[in-house]
Amino acid sequence: MSKTIEMIKHYVPYNEQEEKDKQFFINCESKDQILTRDNELAHLTSSYFVVNKARNKVLCTYHNIYNSWTWGGGHADGDDDMLYVAKKELKEETSLQNFKLLLNIPISIESLPVQGHRKRGKFVSAHIHLNVTYLFEASENEEIKIKTDENSNVAWLTFEELIEKSTEPFMIPIYKKIIEKIKNLNL
Repeated sequence: MSKTIEMIKHYVPYNEQEEKDKQFFINCESKDQILTRDNELAHLTSSYFVVNKARNKVLCTYHNIYNSWTWGGGHADGDDDMLYVAKKELKEETSLQNFKLLLNIPISIESLPVQGHRKRGKFVSAHIHLNVTYLFEASENEEIKIKTDENSNVAWLTFEELIEKSTEPFMIPIYKKIIEKIKNLNL
């Protein structure tokens, strides 16, 4: 059993969506290897949700494939440490080096539909990302850079702007859930 699935088994769901997705993660792991993209139906990914010190803005990327403002993250690609994956992706996609983890557990879990698309000249069929999201804090003053092979912009957006500018309707409830959880945290 993977370290990630063991962590998911102990994860306390926040709402019905997380309860259902938790069971989906566990069911997928028992059927096939989910740590790599070799599983073309469902595989593990990790996202970062980075807030500013005032906790009223989130660092977002404009994703080229999804044509939307979104959080960042990436595939496990064989790594079973989702926190490591989130940190690696955060550094690669924004160039941030100075950030701190706000929770030792994920702020959110979700199964996310990915539509068929072209990536690096090849067609990728529709599939599911079994996603684990971590919450970080960083300074708005640190220089950020765009990872142009995946994103066309990176910027700090207010929570409201994220909701307004996301063109992925299925992501709105996920973002709203995370924002609600942040507002209820005593950190």
